[in-house]
Amino acid sequence: MAAALEGAAGDDEPALKRRLRRLRQRVLLRVMARDLDGGAALAEVCGTMSDLAELEIAAALDWTRARDLVVIAMGKLGGRELNVSSDVDLVFAYPAEADPEPLERAGRKLIGLLAEVTEDGFAFRVDMRLRPYGESGPLASSFAALEAYFVAQGREWERYAWIKARPITGGAHAELDAIVRPFVYRKYLDYGTLAAMRRLHAEVRRDVARRELAEHVKLGPGGIREIEFVVQALQLVRGGREPALAVRPTLEALARLAERKLLPEDSARELAAAYDFLRRTEHRLQYLEDRQTHTLPEDPGDRERVAHMSGFATWDAFYAALQAHREAVQRHFQDVFAESAGIDAPDLWQDDRESMARALAGRGFRNPEMSAERLLATRRSQRYAVLPADSRQRVDALVPALAAAAARAQDPDATLARGLDLIEAIARRAAYLALLAEHPEALERVTRIVAASSWAADYVTRHPLLLDELLDDRVLYAPPDWREFARLLHELLGAAAGDVERQMNVLREQHQSMLFRLLAQDLAGLLGVEHLADHLSQLADLVLQAALGAVWAQLPGRHRDAPRFSMVGYGKLGGKELGYASDLDLIFLYDDPDERAPELYARLAQRLNHWLTTRTASGVLFETDLRLRPSGEAGLLVTSLEAFARYQEESAWVWEHQALTRARHCAGDAEVGAAFEALRTRILVRPREPAALAAEVLKMRERMHEAHPNRSGLFDVKHDRGGMIDIEFVVQFVVLAHAHRHPGLTANLGNIALLKMAGELGLVTPDLAERGREAYREFRRLQHALRLNGAQYARVPPDRVAAHVHAVRALWAQVFV
Repeated sequence: MAAALEGAAGDDEPALKRRLRRLRQRVLLRVMARDLDGGAALAEVCGTMSDLAELEIAAALDWTRARDLVVIAMGKLGGRELNVSSDVDLVFAYPAEADPEPLERAGRKLIGLLAEVTEDGFAFRVDMRLRPYGESGPLASSFAALEAYFVAQGREWERYAWIKARPITGGAHAELDAIVRPFVYRKYLDYGTLAAMRRLHAEVRRDVARRELAEHVKLGPGGIREIEFVVQALQLVRGGREPALAVRPTLEALARLAERKLLPEDSARELAAAYDFLRRTEHRLQYLEDRQTHTLPEDPGDRERVAHMSGFATWDAFYAALQAHREAVQRHFQDVFAESAGIDAPDLWQDDRESMARALAGRGFRNPEMSAERLLATRRSQRYAVLPADSRQRVDALVPALAAAAARAQDPDATLARGLDLIEAIARRAAYLALLAEHPEALERVTRIVAASSWAADYVTRHPLLLDELLDDRVLYAPPDWREFARLLHELLGAAAGDVERQMNVLREQHQSMLFRLLAQDLAGLLGVEHLADHLSQLADLVLQAALGAVWAQLPGRHRDAPRFSMVGYGKLGGKELGYASDLDLIFLYDDPDERAPELYARLAQRLNHWLTTRTASGVLFETDLRLRPSGEAGLLVTSLEAFARYQEESAWVWEHQALTRARHCAGDAEVGAAFEALRTRILVRPREPAALAAEVLKMRERMHEAHPNRSGLFDVKHDRGGMIDIEFVVQFVVLAHAHRHPGLTANLGNIALLKMAGELGLVTPDLAERGREAYREFRRLQHALRLNGAQYARVPPDRVAAHVHAVRALWAQVFV
């Protein structure tokens, strides 16, 4: 095609118009022939017509010499989905430094070159109504004017229209994208767009009914427009948070929605098949009438021709297939856009405290007066009073639904209070209210979660973005796919490259999302404490690895593609016993002979710790404790592997070797990590004199006990004698005292597995080892349950754990006395 327009810039105007029109005619004939003989897929037909339009627009613009004019393809051309008789929807824009008057003249000339009817017809009809202010606006807008329009005047339907916007001429495309993208795609999950799209579709439906367009394959029920509404609504909801969804072609967007399980695979497949069938039907109607039409013919002969062009023997057979596709589209459209029926419980949300209290009592609330007062406080609050009308309506619908759901919880009053805290926290974010209003099942699930745990209630209130995780049980309760999690994290960080704040938020949001899924599975009884800790530790490892890669990629002066750097976890992270809110005990090691290495890795460690611990709009990723590095807080933030080995062999205290029993390479260079693990084993298998070792271990245990006094009368399952720390010290002593004869003890298997090994090796009696294992499991379970409900200390009545305490003290006596 391009060869046919070579030298066109030197043509006079009539000659150029002739070239453009005759080229279109030739290309159209070839496309029709390949389409009707089955040789061309839909993508080829639309792609060829889109290529032709872009080529002719570029040639016409080149002829005008207006190289600063940015022609933005909208609609079908923007998505490279142009049909055989489409108008081209265009918007003209220009960078700030361009002179507008000659560009306006060039724009008018370009339209004439394409659209004026001559003896050869036209090249392409041009529709400019999508520009700012429509037909009353200037033909071309500066980038600054376009941005100002979006901020002050941009309407919901324009966001929908600008999804497919694609600049096809001129320069400064990145600058334009930086203006368009924030208008189209919000930073948050934009469920408010569903209501706006629903209203827009209702207007289309009324227009279809008024104009009697039921047999219109584009606008009629189950038509092309409804498929586009489904796809683009889900893009608008999520495209700001998932950049991979911000694509223009409808079928590509459908595939990506299915990949991310945002549409069921069967739904995406049926919608894609319907789109293909309807677009091909659209083309056949246009072949028949040689004009832009989308209405099925009434003439029997024309009907038969359309059926035969579509590969059907009769009109009835064709129409049955068409109806099947349209019915499928309507069904899936309804699944996405159906309005929630809501909860009819007005008695649970009114101004009369006594009436509300009676209603709550009737639903099983134990302290209905207190809960009625809490509801009334929300209803009369200043925060509620200043809400926009649509947000207030959503709150009015959500609160009674929350109260009705809370009534089914074990403690309705506490559940309602926690739920109201959440609704009050999100009330000014219309998108979150819309999410819960659009998805009653999400409100039901979040009510169950806040009922089960005050910590979970606080977590989701602080991070309301997590409400999105509640939409699909299949995702919420699915076992973690760590390979997919790492892939997605890498993809999202790559998409945010160059924007440090966004990358830091990506790490936080993805960590929070996966942690919340694990929390939901934990509260549903699907995960034991040990499996949960394994998952939380794996999650931390992957996030640390991703953070390290992102920080290194932006480090000035880096001298290699990947750092020779290891992040070593100690404590709960090292022992894979991480909890939801655990700090990360870390040290940073490097093994790199480059003379720049000490300074580079020091800057890397400092910046990496900043990325982990800084509070952003998405919160804090991890709290870190770096005091276990050589020489503690007085030591360097990052240590060479050689210096670390020298310190461990010559200067480390016994307690530091105790800590080493629970250390492991968590993230970074695998070779450096393996070298650390070899060093760790070498230190742990050194022969030690048992009595001297025991004295040092007992001295450290006494210090820890004194640092955590307990005068409550309750038993502290972690710190008190006979508790978790006693078991951990027993295991550490066994490893350090006996690993030189039993090197298998150096494996970082966790306290429960190492106690079993100690029993099998005869280092403690097997019965005591097993009872110690049972005690450790129970203590961890109790600690976990108490923290899930906000307890500051893991303390219980002594008689509740007396048998376990007795077993641990017996184990302690056997090892140390």
